[in-house]
Amino acid sequence: MEQGNANILVIDDVLSVRQSLQEILGAEGYEVETAADGESGLQRVKDQPFDLVLTDLALPGLGGMDILKYLVRHQPECSCIIITGYGTIQNSVAAMRLGAFDYLCKPVDPQELRLVVSRALEHRRLKRENLQLKKQLHKRYGFANIVGNSDAITQVFELIKKVADTDSTVLVLGESGTGKELINRAIHYNSLRREGPLIPVNCAAIPEELLESELFGHERGAFTHAVRTRIGRFEQASGGTIFLDEIADMSPSLQVKILRVLQDRSFERIGGVKTIKVDIRVIAATNQDLEEMVRRGRFREDLYYRLNVIPIRVPPLRERVADIPLLVQHFLHEFSRKKKKPNKRLNPEAMDLLLSYSWPGNIRELENLMERMVILSEGDEIQVTELPERFRSKPAAAAAKPQEIPDHGIHLTAAVQEFERDLILKALDKSNWVKSRAAQLLNLNRTTLLEKMKKQNIMSGMNTAASARNFL
Repeated sequence: MEQGNANILVIDDVLSVRQSLQEILGAEGYEVETAADGESGLQRVKDQPFDLVLTDLALPGLGGMDILKYLVRHQPECSCIIITGYGTIQNSVAAMRLGAFDYLCKPVDPQELRLVVSRALEHRRLKRENLQLKKQLHKRYGFANIVGNSDAITQVFELIKKVADTDSTVLVLGESGTGKELINRAIHYNSLRREGPLIPVNCAAIPEELLESELFGHERGAFTHAVRTRIGRFEQASGGTIFLDEIADMSPSLQVKILRVLQDRSFERIGGVKTIKVDIRVIAATNQDLEEMVRRGRFREDLYYRLNVIPIRVPPLRERVADIPLLVQHFLHEFSRKKKKPNKRLNPEAMDLLLSYSWPGNIRELENLMERMVILSEGDEIQVTELPERFRSKPAAAAAKPQEIPDHGIHLTAAVQEFERDLILKALDKSNWVKSRAAQLLNLNRTTLLEKMKKQNIMSGMNTAASARNFL
């Protein structure tokens, strides 16, 4: 809403004041209504929303402070300006502490009135934009908007739901490109700290000699070129969450200081003597095997156990093949919208190649491929010949490659179920969902196939690769 179209309510028991304020503000293009006392003013506020309320502090009966308290509690998006006589300025300051935007002294100066009203409406606009942004962030990182419904990723999301509203330290483990930062954001924006800051720090991207200052800040004169005091990332994150990405790349000397923050939530800036306490939640992430690094003496054992309170392993894309069609659909839609291109879909044969590919770059590799396809593909349907060579060469060998067993082990039953589910989906897709034909391809009885489909929850079309393709 433009400020000139703002709705303003003026509450004052003096007729000349009401008329004067209405005339000045009306000339600025505002829609101005008036009330002669607190009771009628409060009723007007309850009957319709206003962008701004100007109220006299000293009203007969229900006073301006009562109006302010109601607005703060029930309509916090509405700004309030207090009008007062010189003798009650102290009460006006108290009103500002309660939540009033500003106060004006009688007789009200027209130029000051215009300026204060303009500032109040601008503050309201920025406040609404900030609230809307936070709502969008929460929606963007809500679980319902995260792409994937395979067993592997569903287990991750179930774990996130359990830990999001706690302040426990979380260690996110996974290969590069699996979406560890997205998991971090999902935790933060679904926690009680969602209104606080989320401060990410890539420990591998910042030179070692600068990382300590980046994290803890420094005092003026602490070292050469420290010409002013700098607030570090831990202080910036107070009241929210700090995300220490690639923490395995941190030097041993800095690991000691991080350990203290995790233990006491306190530290000193470089060159400082004052201990600073912070209220933070710590989420760390790495693509390396921290247990092996501890065994080799490259990572502190005590820090590892402080970080590893709640470990969350993000599965690589090759372990969640059933999610690939949905991810393809998502990325094609997003990049078509961003690049202002027609919506594209993937040829079924091209999809088969993607399903059989090993995805060493994980989701990031798939995302980059879909962006490339949206830009370079000629028609509405992306053909096999348009895929890069690595996808078109020896797909059968890639599909037949046995799954590697990570150092922390594997859940055999879940892996077998995922493999069976993938084969059933491919057979259904190849048979155009004619179940008798799919059963023949799998050398199964039709009733056996139906039982397996029910057990694997493949009865719902949106959970299947084939159905996802229909939306591409």
